Amino acid sequence: MKIVITGANGQLGLAFRRLFAQKGIPFLNTDIATCNIAKKDQVETMLDASRPSVLINCAAYNQVDEAEDDRTAAFEVNAQAVAILARACQSRGIKFVHYSSDYVFDGKKGSLYVEEDAANPLNVYGLSKYEGEIALRNIGGNHLVFRTSWVYGEGKQNFLYKVAQWAQKSSAIKVSDDEISAPTSADDIAAVTLKSLERGLTGLYHLTGSGYVSRFEWAKAYLKACGSAAQVIGVPMSFFSLKALRPHFSAMSNQKISNKLAIEIPSWQEALEKYVRYQN
Repeated sequence: MKIVITGANGQLGLAFRRLFAQKGIPFLNTDIATCNIAKKDQVETMLDASRPSVLINCAAYNQVDEAEDDRTAAFEVNAQAVAILARACQSRGIKFVHYSSDYVFDGKKGSLYVEEDAANPLNVYGLSKYEGEIALRNIGGNHLVFRTSWVYGEGKQNFLYKVAQWAQKSSAIKVSDDEISAPTSADDIAAVTLKSLERGLTGLYHLTGSGYVSRFEWAKAYLKACGSAAQVIGVPMSFFSLKALRPHFSAMSNQKISNKLAIEIPSWQEALEKYVRYQN
């Protein structure tokens, strides 16, 4: 198995790079500097030169609020580029792995979302991710789609990094207490994805940490584990006047993928403890 990773310098791409290096799995890193996935000719040239058996797409436009003003960029990366990658992989017999988001849901269900629940994105980012899913479904081929939520790992593009920065600058920070989902470790995503590839799975799955929590409680747990004395104050999402609407409860059930692989995905608490140990 030879694997190409797009978006290889992001937190999910870095998690795959560490895992594959540990496992001795051949892989090629690409990013926008070496292959712009929104350019059909660049994608085809890269695939013809590397000849992988699997392409894992870790590239994404994930600036949720900025997407409200930059719809074109969000859709180019999260939908149009996904279609380009999927078609190029399908015509070459390459398995395509892609990641979507809990933000395809509106948060009004009131319980854990399952794969069969209807999508209804509240913001441009969520709509662009859902359009990527639709493109994949229409193109078909040998593909895997994982919806993830609140992903965190190595790097600065995640909520916990921001919380740490806020806590260094202030003795009290405000975090939304009415936004609930399932924090998910990039390392766990990489590990479950590899198991899914080894089992030859296809289709759509929810791949999240087990359990769910509010951003407020998650931030408190993180700072406590880090030994920070900063106080966390819970406030409603509306306090921040964000451009993009966000679902209040978008936690997803990971039961389908857990059953398929006969595994238990670590709880958000277990994954958080591991993350803090890794940082230290």
